[in-house]
Amino acid sequence: MTEQPALTEPGMDEPQVTLDPQALEAVIAAPGERFRHDYLEVRGLRVEFDGFVAVDGVDLTVTQGDLRFLIGPNGAGKTTIVDAITGLARCSGSVQFGRVELVGRPAHRIVRAGVGRTFQTASVFDELSVLQNLDIAAGSGRGLPTLLRRRRTIPDEVAQALETIGLTALADAPAGVLAHGQKQWLEIGMLLVQDARLLLLDEPVAGMSHAEREQTGQLLRRIGEQRTVVVVEHDMEFLRAFASSVTVLHQGRVLSEGTVAQVQADPKVVEVYLGRGAGARGSATEVE
Repeated sequence: MTEQPALTEPGMDEPQVTLDPQALEAVIAAPGERFRHDYLEVRGLRVEFDGFVAVDGVDLTVTQGDLRFLIGPNGAGKTTIVDAITGLARCSGSVQFGRVELVGRPAHRIVRAGVGRTFQTASVFDELSVLQNLDIAAGSGRGLPTLLRRRRTIPDEVAQALETIGLTALADAPAGVLAHGQKQWLEIGMLLVQDARLLLLDEPVAGMSHAEREQTGQLLRRIGEQRTVVVVEHDMEFLRAFASSVTVLHQGRVLSEGTVAQVQADPKVVEVYLGRGAGARGSATEVE
């Protein structure tokens, strides 16, 4: 296993870690039939908190190969939908992935069904090394005392994930010292080694440099060719560059759905996001 060369972005003094596309091919390569029946189908999803309806009858279908972005203002229901899919918010309706009903299942069984997610704040074990974080996600079956000792060999899937996310040189570093973008890559790597087939990513490029956003987009696009990927995002430049399709949410409901161009041209989206008067400021590209 070789260290990836550090790249420096013009105008920056700190070396930047880069993703390895060849390693990416190795870590996600799998027979296509494994993913043939994988798709997310949400019907009539409703989430209510003490009388407040946060998600109101949402229908959503995302197939393999469709890199879907969920956008909308704060309070539109984006993260709540992800919480409901992953068993962290009580809901009614139906959520199926790979023809398996997820509503009513505990969160750990949803993970076993192939569903993985990231959070707006990276959910990693800061005190443990990058390698140990991946080891835990891989479910290697090693006991905690053994896990905390440095191992002489690394499972192939963990080694491949390290190279894919560009953190080979930092394998033994505590995850807590990673930059924000690197923590996001580590979380994506953790989903890959646990063989998640549905990835739900909450603002994965927040706080990243332009170069990191570009690499992350290429990573998600390649992953999305086989797996089902849903991205909650506010970065419109990133969305325009990488989204296959977009679902716009407003007040807990689906307002519009289609390509980036289609939703930006939708009169309903224009009405909601540009204001209701002739003096409204902004443009349709500002939709969040």
